[in-house]
Amino acid sequence: MSGGRKRGIRFSKLYSFSCLKSPFSNEHSQIGKKGYSRVVYCNDLDNQEAAQYNYCGNYVSTTKYTAVNFIPKSLFEQFRRVANIYFLVVACVSFSPLAPYSAISVLAPLVVVIGATMAKEAVEDWRRRKQDIEANNRKVKVYDNKSGTVKETRWKKLRVGDLVKVYKDEYFPSDLLLLSSSYEDGICYVETMNLDGETNLKLKHSLDATAPLRDDKSFQNFKAVIKCEDPNEDLYSFVGTLCYDGQELPLSLQQILLRDSKLRNTDYVYGVVVFTGHDTKVMQNATDPPSKRSKIERKMDKIVYILFSTLVLISFIGSFFFGVETKKDFHRGKYRRWYLRPDNTTVFYDPKRASLAAFLHFLTGLLLYGYLIPISLYVSIEMVKVLQSIFINQDQDMYAEETDRPAHARTSNLNEELGQVHTVLSDKTGTLTCNSMEFVKCSIAGTAYGRGMTEVERALTRRKEDRQPEDDFTSEDLPRSTGDGLDSGKSIKGFNFRDERIMNGQWVNLPHSDVIQKFFRVLAICHTAIPDVNKETGEISYEAESPDEASFVIAARELGFEFFERTQTSISLHELDYETGKKVDRSYKLLHILEFSSARKRMSVIVRNEENQLLLLCKGADSVMFERLSEKERLFEAETKEHIKKYAEAGLRTLVVAYREIGVEEYRQWEEEFLMAKTSISEDRDELVDAAADRIEGDLILLGATAVEDKLQKGVPECIEKLSNAQINIWVLTGDKMETAINIGYACSLLRQGMKAIVITLDSPDINALEKQGDKEAIAKASSESVGSQIREGIAQIDSVKESSVTFGLIIDGKSLAFALNKNLEKSFLDLATKCASVICCRSSPKQKALVTRLVKMGTGKTTLSIGDGANDVGMLQEADIGVGISGVEGMQAVMSSDYAIAQFRFLERLLLVHGHWCYRRISMMICYFFYKNIAFGFTLFWFEAYASFSGQPAYNDWYMSFYNVFFTSLPVIALGVFDQDVSARLCLKYPMLYQEGVQNILFSWSRILGWMGNGFISSMIIFFFTSHSTIPQAFRNDGQVVDYEVFGATMYTCVVWAVNCQMALSINYFTWIQHLFIWGSIAFWYIFLVIYGSLSPTVSTTAYRVLVEACAPSPFYWLATVLVVVSTLLPYFAYRAFQTRFRPMYHDIIQIRRSLGSETEASCELPLRVEDKLYHLKERLRPRES
Repeated sequence: MSGGRKRGIRFSKLYSFSCLKSPFSNEHSQIGKKGYSRVVYCNDLDNQEAAQYNYCGNYVSTTKYTAVNFIPKSLFEQFRRVANIYFLVVACVSFSPLAPYSAISVLAPLVVVIGATMAKEAVEDWRRRKQDIEANNRKVKVYDNKSGTVKETRWKKLRVGDLVKVYKDEYFPSDLLLLSSSYEDGICYVETMNLDGETNLKLKHSLDATAPLRDDKSFQNFKAVIKCEDPNEDLYSFVGTLCYDGQELPLSLQQILLRDSKLRNTDYVYGVVVFTGHDTKVMQNATDPPSKRSKIERKMDKIVYILFSTLVLISFIGSFFFGVETKKDFHRGKYRRWYLRPDNTTVFYDPKRASLAAFLHFLTGLLLYGYLIPISLYVSIEMVKVLQSIFINQDQDMYAEETDRPAHARTSNLNEELGQVHTVLSDKTGTLTCNSMEFVKCSIAGTAYGRGMTEVERALTRRKEDRQPEDDFTSEDLPRSTGDGLDSGKSIKGFNFRDERIMNGQWVNLPHSDVIQKFFRVLAICHTAIPDVNKETGEISYEAESPDEASFVIAARELGFEFFERTQTSISLHELDYETGKKVDRSYKLLHILEFSSARKRMSVIVRNEENQLLLLCKGADSVMFERLSEKERLFEAETKEHIKKYAEAGLRTLVVAYREIGVEEYRQWEEEFLMAKTSISEDRDELVDAAADRIEGDLILLGATAVEDKLQKGVPECIEKLSNAQINIWVLTGDKMETAINIGYACSLLRQGMKAIVITLDSPDINALEKQGDKEAIAKASSESVGSQIREGIAQIDSVKESSVTFGLIIDGKSLAFALNKNLEKSFLDLATKCASVICCRSSPKQKALVTRLVKMGTGKTTLSIGDGANDVGMLQEADIGVGISGVEGMQAVMSSDYAIAQFRFLERLLLVHGHWCYRRISMMICYFFYKNIAFGFTLFWFEAYASFSGQPAYNDWYMSFYNVFFTSLPVIALGVFDQDVSARLCLKYPMLYQEGVQNILFSWSRILGWMGNGFISSMIIFFFTSHSTIPQAFRNDGQVVDYEVFGATMYTCVVWAVNCQMALSINYFTWIQHLFIWGSIAFWYIFLVIYGSLSPTVSTTAYRVLVEACAPSPFYWLATVLVVVSTLLPYFAYRAFQTRFRPMYHDIIQIRRSLGSETEASCELPLRVEDKLYHLKERLRPRES
């Protein structure tokens, strides 16, 4: 920014509508009462009264733990899980005589698993702590009263009342009251991206009383007192007063600089610390996002409960038979099993107290069969999800090179949920489109200007002709115009207008050149943009509040009306004079700015030109502008309306441009009324101001209309088409007009050729007539009935063609949506919407977006995904099962509230169809396999106990059992969860119907889960009975010795380790060297462990002492039995998969078979007959589920 601007412009006088409030609002009367009790002594910290307020320091901590509470708090977090509590209880009980194994063998795995999870928590928290340390130790300049200069200190040492000096591009260390800046009138520019995600700069200004304090010396005697609201989370309001120099001055948000926002385009500012540390507004807003759990994770809890029930059941069965057998041991004074010495025993085996012995055996059984519950399940899944997230983050196919933004998984809890999305709810502007506005067309004096075709117009052409004409071209295809600096062909951001009739000054020769001049003059003056002149090149760029506004100013500049300077009271242009054809400098005195708001839908400025004429220049939405036109000055109205309709159909955003000349007396009376309204202290102040503005904005003369294009992002139509082919329902929630939304829908393939449209709208003659009468109750009743009737008609229309392949698209406007979301209509509305392939909700507010998302999520019970890019999308992102933020033009607030962040909408295709499908499949297979291997292992203990008369004796050595889940079977299942692929990424995208395996939850259905559990049960039977019947009856060693307890346990355990790891090898579709290493390495580690552990002293190794080296390894029978049992165990699953693949293949089976047929078939674009048939049946199976 130039120094001239800093000296000459007083922007605090400029924003007359929004900034010049009444001296004291009603809220200021609350000062000193509850909620408004904060008192700050500025630059007077030694004051005794200031010392009595014990405000918190500026040290900030965002960590979850501290060094003191880490262990207790982290342990509490771990033992919130039911399974971990169970294992803790088991570990405690294992110290009692009830335990069938040693306490240390139970405690060690629990310590490993809990310790690993706590270590992960500690690492994550340490990262947060490092960020805190960095922030707390940033440097800031603080004013020192004694020396009269500023001194450097750290953020964490700031105190309430400190006077600080912040320089350009530095962050504010706390919430500050702006006192003055490098600009004479105390304004400064602030970037609030860290707070609200918005990238456009905010203008702040100090009070006039403190603005002159612009250097260190001027603060030597500065003392003041601030009385204001208490700390709160509201970013958009501030109430307080400044007692300074005998005055009480009202404070508003315009004087507050919030922590973590950045000073921009201003050399320095002085400010007083008002809120510090956790009292600042940004920290008050630092709440965790809503906790989301995937459906698979919730179902996993139910499976654990089932296994607990199974554990109790088999413990009861064992104790029952134990009690029966024990009672039989003493009958009529005789001992049946005398060798067990029932006459000299403990309470654990006492025939005379068989019931008590059975109960104690039940408790022993709960400990013994605890291996049914996989102790390492939770920690393994967490590790796998973190690794999956790393692969998502590093996927180069989801990296946007132009913005240098990769995909980012902000949570790993929902990876598998990405593979089950049933409905995608998307914002439009900035999500489907670029939110980079370009001025492309305009209508002036009833004549349309602007060549070329927009993307939507090309889509319209395809719809009409069902083909793309070869000679179609876009506005980019047209050659750049010559003259006025445009001959270079350099692309101009915000301007893509081409029309030789008015470019290069040719408009001066047209019949309505005076209207054209006024039209572009309005665009050059009616705005709040700030010009920024590059000192080196002389080029002017503009800081505007929105991309639309910037495009209008740029368009005016390129067509001969260059806005180059702004002062506190004037706007200056380089204008092309239509009479002389030469450039002249003209200055307009700026009297008032009536700013745009969502309620007003228009913006006006009142200026005085060099001819001393008072002019009101206005631009706004057609819905409010046409009714404000003068009855006598409605020339070109019909033509302009027709052009606006065509622009809307072409997907363009339109504004109407008009003006009027104001008489001196009329202006004097209006200004008096307007100033009275602004200084009013009544509750209806805002209404009075709006009413005054409304009165002057009448009798307008129409000039024309603008049309700007917000282009579709690259790859959006292809992405939506692919998601639709995957049978994912897509809803677009937009604030655009219905015509614009419909045509954008066709352009991005949301609405497709042959799709029938169902339109629900309240734009009918009956409703319009009622609105003119103003009876709100009658309007609401008629509107509700109309919407209900249209919904019923839509459902009937779909049901009438249910058997055909016709698809429907639903379009509903904002007014209708408000009624459709009422309790009496929401169910039927959802019923209609879910029967449609695509849904477009027009004119939707942020709250409606969130309500629609909740309705779809709760009503369908299926997984919903919301995707958006702006602060207005945060509600629906947090409401959906999965929130995806687009890191786009509107800032980072959507990203900060999301679960996953991507740079462009087209990456959603890969995120869902590739990573979503893989993660769903991997997690599903992983959990099923976990339960399979634990059931296969746990039930061998049960069969052995039954074989040993339910004695409670474990079949295996204590450490065999402890290491089963931790070392011998855990790594292969982690490799499955991270690396396995049923088909490649290319085939996932080529056959999007494969995604339906996740939507229909085929791989984690109850039948699938119970099937894996049944496989584990059968495997345990085969392992136990085949091992026992093949080894026990005959000699095992060369010297004729038979199998003893130790050898039998080692042999059966070997078969279990081999069987479950080979089962993993059969289940894996995609082998890498890591899978081979983990699977065969786990088996090899079992033998290594047996050798090392068996070589220890018998007091340590107990039943494992030299069991492999001396007993098992030398016996060929050991190796033969292992091969026989393992092959027999795997045979049922192998036979089932062979049958299923041949006669009942799943979709991924078909693709795998197709891939194995050879490269020639792979390269073909046609699907084999069998695949087409399977696809048809899959779609048919889906229809009843959706209905």
